[in-house]
Amino acid sequence: MTTNSASALSYTRGPAVPLIEKTISQLLAHTAARFPKGEALVVCHQGVRLTWAELDREVTRTARGLAGLGLNRGDRVGIWASNCLEWILLQHSASRAGLVLVNVNPAYRSHELRYVLRKSHIRALFLHEKDARANYHEILEESRNGETLPLDRVIYIGAKSWEDMIAAGVDCPEDLGKPEDVANIQYTSGTTGNPKGVLLTHRNLVNNGMAIGLALGAGPDDRICAPVPLYHCFGSVIGSMVSCVYGATLIMPSPQFDAHATLAAVQNEHATMLYGVPTMYVAEMSLPDFESFDLSSLTKGVMSGAPCPIELMKKVGERMHVQRMTIPYGQTESSPVITLSSVDDTFDHRVMTVGPALANTEVKIVHPETGADLPTGEQGELCTRGYLVMEGYDADPKATDAVVDSEGWLHTGDLAIMRPDGYISFKGRAKDTIIRGGENIYPVEVEQFLHTHPKIADVYVVGIPDAKLGETVVAWVRLKNGHTSTPEEIQDFCRGKIAYFKIPQYVRFVSDFPMTVTKKIQKFIMRDLEIKERGLEEIANQATA
Repeated sequence: MTTNSASALSYTRGPAVPLIEKTISQLLAHTAARFPKGEALVVCHQGVRLTWAELDREVTRTARGLAGLGLNRGDRVGIWASNCLEWILLQHSASRAGLVLVNVNPAYRSHELRYVLRKSHIRALFLHEKDARANYHEILEESRNGETLPLDRVIYIGAKSWEDMIAAGVDCPEDLGKPEDVANIQYTSGTTGNPKGVLLTHRNLVNNGMAIGLALGAGPDDRICAPVPLYHCFGSVIGSMVSCVYGATLIMPSPQFDAHATLAAVQNEHATMLYGVPTMYVAEMSLPDFESFDLSSLTKGVMSGAPCPIELMKKVGERMHVQRMTIPYGQTESSPVITLSSVDDTFDHRVMTVGPALANTEVKIVHPETGADLPTGEQGELCTRGYLVMEGYDADPKATDAVVDSEGWLHTGDLAIMRPDGYISFKGRAKDTIIRGGENIYPVEVEQFLHTHPKIADVYVVGIPDAKLGETVVAWVRLKNGHTSTPEEIQDFCRGKIAYFKIPQYVRFVSDFPMTVTKKIQKFIMRDLEIKERGLEEIANQATA
């Protein structure tokens, strides 16, 4: 790592290491050749246990099945499912067949799914028919709503349509893709309304996995317990890509997070590394039988997805044996990780900062309004540059140009301070983002949906601190003249149409909103009032990295 000490500007560059110039599929083949008998994947809830050689063979079978669907190089295929073997097979086989995998959040309901199907031009969608949370078949049919969509193939995981696809497989050329090709599209909530499809290349994903693993000291003897979702970068990159680059075992305890299943997986599979967002660690340590689990195999861990309280980091180290816990910082547009402490850094560095720039990564702090480079120690917007910056937003060059400048710097919209040693302290979001239990929510997206309610004249959404989730959603609603409503009515209107985590936990009915003299909404006043009236001052002032 180097810092610009001569001018004392907030600029740092991670160590230069050779980039991996392979596609995801080529990386898997390489790892399978290096560690053929090493354990690649354990899916506890499906009773699956595969070596790297076995995983490579299953991926080839799945790629042949994809080719048999008549899909062409560059076509998009969607996976709308919780964690399962088939998710990993599709991640690698889409690459092997020269296709682009589109991650669809299983929490999405008809309103959101319809948008993604239209926007992404998914030709084939993979999903479970239903699970304990939802009937996905019914949601899909509702999202279609008689419309003509690009979607022409629907394959149900664990059902006859999946078996038929595998049985009808045909040969497909090897190495169809190139490292610079788009491999994956992940949707991130938009500051201007609808979600944007982030285009991530093989080079983005493989090398971010490599750089993360360097900081984590990952190797083939590591066993990564990852109860985090694969449809997020946390699971599909920090989990799957790190595992594949270093030959580490990836352990998936359950389809969705289950605290008991996670600790059982750590114990039974002798996990050396544990992942999670803060709420997951809290839930695990809150189990009545927590002390009965043998977690002594754990040595390392990752906590991310929301502000990470320093006291929680201490407790995880003490009670869960994760003495080398570290916090990454990033966003989907950066593949995702920008900064990360080494697991061998001092405790203070690991819990009081989000680390220095990763390998092959540049970071600078600029004035949020003028864009001028700031001295170390001054708060500003964090920008990053390097292999990790996304290809762009899908079919949205204007939005891409708004965040990636002419010199290749990605403007994150997040506020941070760079210390003289190059380590970063995260200070909040310049963008209007809420992070609830690891899920990113942009208020304008929720506001636009709530504006479709027939009784609502105007609405603004803010995030407030929450002891369990980090943040939660509050909606301030002004009703149309002559109408009355209840919080429950507003919440019921949202259910089944938008993801559960976007539904306002609290609804406040108001006659007007705090504004400046130029009629700009002052959301900070709304947030401060909610914090004061709900007695959340202590949580709001809690120290985090």
